Amino acid sequence: MAQITVRDLMAESGVAFGTSGARGTVAAMTDRVCYGYTRGFLSYLAEIGEFGPGGRVALGGDLRPSTPRILAACARAVRDQGGLPVFCGYVPTPALALYSFAQGIPSLMVTGSHIPADRNGIKFYRPRGEVLKQDEAGMSAQLVDLPDRAFTPVGALAEAEALPPITDVETAYVERYIDHFGAGALGGKRIGVYQHSAVGRDVLVKIVRGLGAEAVLLGRSEVFIPVDTEAIRDEDVLLARGWASDGTLDAIISTDGDSDRPLLADEAGIWMRGDVLGILAAARVGATAVVTPVSSNTALELSGLFARCRRTRIGSPYVIAAMTEEQGTPGDVVCGYEANGGFLLGSDIPGAGGSTTRALPTRDAVLPILLVLTAPASSVSAQLASLPQRVTFSDRIKAFPPERSAQLFGMLKAGSAEEQLALQTRLFGAFAGEARVIDATDGIRATFSSGEIIHLRGSGNAPELRCYTEADSEARAVLLNRAALASVKAALGLPSDET
Repeated sequence: MAQITVRDLMAESGVAFGTSGARGTVAAMTDRVCYGYTRGFLSYLAEIGEFGPGGRVALGGDLRPSTPRILAACARAVRDQGGLPVFCGYVPTPALALYSFAQGIPSLMVTGSHIPADRNGIKFYRPRGEVLKQDEAGMSAQLVDLPDRAFTPVGALAEAEALPPITDVETAYVERYIDHFGAGALGGKRIGVYQHSAVGRDVLVKIVRGLGAEAVLLGRSEVFIPVDTEAIRDEDVLLARGWASDGTLDAIISTDGDSDRPLLADEAGIWMRGDVLGILAAARVGATAVVTPVSSNTALELSGLFARCRRTRIGSPYVIAAMTEEQGTPGDVVCGYEANGGFLLGSDIPGAGGSTTRALPTRDAVLPILLVLTAPASSVSAQLASLPQRVTFSDRIKAFPPERSAQLFGMLKAGSAEEQLALQTRLFGAFAGEARVIDATDGIRATFSSGEIIHLRGSGNAPELRCYTEADSEARAVLLNRAALASVKAALGLPSDET
């Protein structure tokens, strides 16, 4: 019997905590590694009094080819830790969370979200909410048993593990939105549903039809497609405009791989940025306090719609922690959203017919989409036009390993504040103007004399450098982003065609 701490298992495997749980390559996420992570999670919960012998643990997954294997390893770990795995099938992450929170049991979702299929991950939930950053430290310190005979030399399970029969969690998730908006809330609308390989693709159709709309099924794929709602692929831009070109659709909707991040296109097939969708959704729920990461569009504050706006580091754990702190007097409505569009409801809100929709403090794709689609007598494009016209854009340099990020941010953070501003001006001033303000909440976010913003940050989920830009028009935000990435490549001596 081998014993190892989760922290040492991370170092050994290279599978570490990112912004949304443990992530790594499929090759690194062996059955042995996933088993160890799961036992560490449950050991930590036992330490804080949230799990014990015979306790149920809900499991779900996305549609990546590696997900069933990882789920089997996690189920074995639950059993060996004295628990009972409850398999909820291949379902949206928020549907799994809704079920596990209602049951008061821990859960884990096997998903790599929007990243390519050669990677995967495990997202962990305590009985009442997401695992936060302080919980990750407690999990990392756990000493776990790894039975030698349970695994082959390459870390695979030595004996097959059968998953239990599926427990239905989809029905309650679908009913949540039909109850909130009312069965005819989308009556007369024709909604395109871009299905691709999203795990919630059929659930989304059920909800749209349950609300009275005609659902037009688009782009279903049996091969996994890494749709990133924060860095929308050129092919998805073209697809949406083509689907909308005959003028018969009121909107096109979709999600990322695990269906916790939304995509919404207007009647012309133009995708709305997630951080703008978040503003519109927050206004529709009557939010008094809104929490969002520092990378989100500043139209939030410029709109003047909300009494309190708060910025955090990037990642739902940081947003949730700040939302908890913002809970105030009765009547407050607290919510959060991320630049990828994932919407977090921190307060109960009233629904149709006197119903109450309970808080769901984890990323959700469905609520923000429906809040915009059900807005009275207002098209998607008209709602967008009602906000201050600030536009964000994001892109990335792929295959940008952590050591390269360390090199870049070591350079950007060197010296005094004045020296850092001067460096930003040297790097980006030719096209952005003089750097005036630097925000180091997460990465380096610089505001220039032009009023434009360039924000660089190493991804927490993949070996990539993220670049977020903000300007007064989409064309300018895109050009600014391209120029900023080109300047970074030149500064680091990278080929100009490396993306």
